[in-house]
Amino acid sequence: MEITFSLEGKTLIIHLIGELDEHASEYARRTMDSALEGRPYNAVVFDLARLAFMDSTGIGVLIGRYKLIKKRNCPVYVKSPSPTVHKIFTMAGLYEIMPII
Repeated sequence: MEITFSLEGKTLIIHLIGELDEHASEYARRTMDSALEGRPYNAVVFDLARLAFMDSTGIGVLIGRYKLIKKRNCPVYVKSPSPTVHKIFTMAGLYEIMPII
């Protein structure tokens, strides 16, 4: 699992690369929380183009970050999900809280 960040204006783009599963969840949680802590963003986008797999633990990580971000009244979006991740997001109903852009 690799996580990189980029900024487009005041929008934080979180690039998730590899597999977000139980083995990577703690690393992902810490890394994303560190980037989100105390910074005023207008929006946060999870770029999932290079995320090959995500299990229920990974879903929990993303929902946890979603809750932290929403507490700041900041919108959360998903961008370019891979076909596998798109299927998981659809089945879990995650697009209802994190729309795709």
